[in-house]
Amino acid sequence: MLGDLTTGQIEHLLQSEIVGRLGCHADDQTYIVPITYAYDGEFIYGHTREGRKIDMMRKNPKVCFLIDAITDMGNWRSVIAWGTFEELKSITDRETGMRILMDRTLPFLTGETTLAHAMRDTHIKDVAGLKGTVYRIRLTKKTGRFEKR
Repeated sequence: MLGDLTTGQIEHLLQSEIVGRLGCHADDQTYIVPITYAYDGEFIYGHTREGRKIDMMRKNPKVCFLIDAITDMGNWRSVIAWGTFEELKSITDRETGMRILMDRTLPFLTGETTLAHAMRDTHIKDVAGLKGTVYRIRLTKKTGRFEKR
């Protein structure tokens, strides 16, 4: 059976995953890249080094975001969302963005709870010296589909 995900199912899938694909377009070129992310119900948060995707999003902040959960070819769920890139520049905004991102992703990087908290606290205290770009994407439209056998 093929179908559309409900709003609640879309939100649940966005909250459940930590890797998605970000699509951006600038200078007659489209670029799609996997990213690690955190979702807070309104924004996708990410951190990256300077490079092609940041350059493109600065030129054209309108982006597309895709996540999927695939059990097999007959059992999957997928969400496509559209939104607007925002670079977080102030220390407070960068700290907030990194805290949201690290709280969500660090448990998947280590099984040691105390190590995860120690790493998070170290990184958050040093956000002023953190290299790269902290950003968020305000999601403005979301759609989802599924197949279940």
